[in-house]
Amino acid sequence: MTKRHGYALLAAVLAVIVVISAAIYLGVSGADDGSQNSATGPRAPRNSAAPASSGTWVGSWSASPAGSEPGTEQKGFAGRSIRNVVHTSVGGSSARITLSNLYGTTPLSITHASMAIASAANNPAAAPGTLRRLTFNGNTSVVIPPGRQVLSDAARLRVPHDADLLITTYSPTPSGPVTYHPHARQISYVAEGDRTEDQGGEAYTEQSPYWRYLAAVDVLSNESDGTVVVFGDSITDGISSTMGANRRWTDVLADRLRDEAGAPRYGVVNQGISGNRILSDGRGSPAANPSGLSRFDRDVLDRSGVKAVVIALGVNDILRNPHQNDPDRIVEGLRELTRQAHTRGLRVVGATLMPFGGHRGYEPRLEAVRQSVNERIRAGEVFDEYVDFDEALRDAYDPRKLRGQYDSGDHLHPSDAGYRRMAETFDLAHLKGSAAAEL
Repeated sequence: MTKRHGYALLAAVLAVIVVISAAIYLGVSGADDGSQNSATGPRAPRNSAAPASSGTWVGSWSASPAGSEPGTEQKGFAGRSIRNVVHTSVGGSSARITLSNLYGTTPLSITHASMAIASAANNPAAAPGTLRRLTFNGNTSVVIPPGRQVLSDAARLRVPHDADLLITTYSPTPSGPVTYHPHARQISYVAEGDRTEDQGGEAYTEQSPYWRYLAAVDVLSNESDGTVVVFGDSITDGISSTMGANRRWTDVLADRLRDEAGAPRYGVVNQGISGNRILSDGRGSPAANPSGLSRFDRDVLDRSGVKAVVIALGVNDILRNPHQNDPDRIVEGLRELTRQAHTRGLRVVGATLMPFGGHRGYEPRLEAVRQSVNERIRAGEVFDEYVDFDEALRDAYDPRKLRGQYDSGDHLHPSDAGYRRMAETFDLAHLKGSAAAEL
């Protein structure tokens, strides 16, 4: 090879190196770091793929699928975008969601889904620079078979604690019954057409008191060590709490776990279903409002990073027809939930059953059942530890009733002040440690 040819070859090699170096630089400088962008104008969603990162996957929000939404049996929400508004208990550097078609009878096709931080509380508009396109095994679309749930890929987004997230889905085709959680105590939104990537909220003209399709939001967190699942009925669901204000007792519990010195740093997920019972399923197949025993695997053991469970069930077994008048059966149902939790090494804190004197379903014989169950709980026969909501909220002059300031007015569900009292009564130290020996 001549000297001229040698110089030519060297020049060609150097040119290739320059091109490759420039490409690498551009790729790195254009990568999404997950931070919020301060630009005020709309922009396309960033790449949602999240790289491997340190931290722990924990539950930041969840709601138990409770049944199929009436009136959606034929078309579902074909051609419409659903923008669910949910509130985080803990933050993280990435997030992923669980979508549910548990009560669907046909495959659910989701062609686009997105996640964003809300620009303000109770608002369908996304904060600038926070909209992320969601993927499922690398695809922007997913088909969820009837009776199944799917987990999205992780999306890089700096999710704050104690904030509203917007989770939006679009389905172009009729999907049959919509899996939903009917008592959200939070307004969500619906728009015509595919508006999953709208930063603004102008198209979201329809309001909804339900959460649809969405079952959970997990975050990759360096501030939390795990998840506590609160498993209950309408009192845990937050019935009668102020709409859109996040004043359920579980919201206050999340604040305490995050802010108080020495508290375990756990995310809190609320798995309350209004009307839920320990022993009895609702109607349908699959059963709407499934019993605590039948949904415990799905709603507790399958949650991300779960370390402990709080069980607050039993009042509806006593109050709803057919009345469960045998306290031994209720106690045995609660003990079985504890045993299931212990198979995973989970700590179990149970709650005494609160009074319902003055409620339309009150009967002296039912009060006797409640008292008997509470005696067994206080004797340490049911849970690893217990929180005495009964003692904390009952009327000192008539223990069959809620104290007036803690009563929402229906003599069963607490007021906002009552929910706060429940959370303040909870001993956070009870969540620490491993499961006790089998009861």
